[in-house]
Amino acid sequence: MRFEDINTIAVVGISDNPERDSYRVARYLQQAGFRVIPVNPTLTEVLGERCYPSLRDIPPDIKVDVVDIFRKPEHVPPVVEQAIERKVPVVWMQLGVHHPQAAAMAEEAGLEVVMDRCIKVEHGAWKEGLR
Repeated sequence: MRFEDINTIAVVGISDNPERDSYRVARYLQQAGFRVIPVNPTLTEVLGERCYPSLRDIPPDIKVDVVDIFRKPEHVPPVVEQAIERKVPVVWMQLGVHHPQAAAMAEEAGLEVVMDRCIKVEHGAWKEGLR
């Protein structure tokens, strides 16, 4: 995965609370020039973007390049299944999110997997030329 190849990131498990990591990371990504698609069944809008209940509910004409997962590990497999259905190239599990079986399922389907790393930290390091 190369950050310069990414346009749209679906943030699954986003919060509308500015104090939550999911909100801060999504806001950072937006400010860095990425389109952020919020995914949370309890919200209608976050950061000025329509929020969708699931990846399946994002219109098919919106190409998602990365699924960034802010969910407890037990909720990861259905998200990965939907990412596979949508043919999203990259599944990213945030810091503290581990699910080796879901990662293996994604890799078997040809998706790239990043697990237990923060996309904001990684992007910042890449931008500074450290990665």
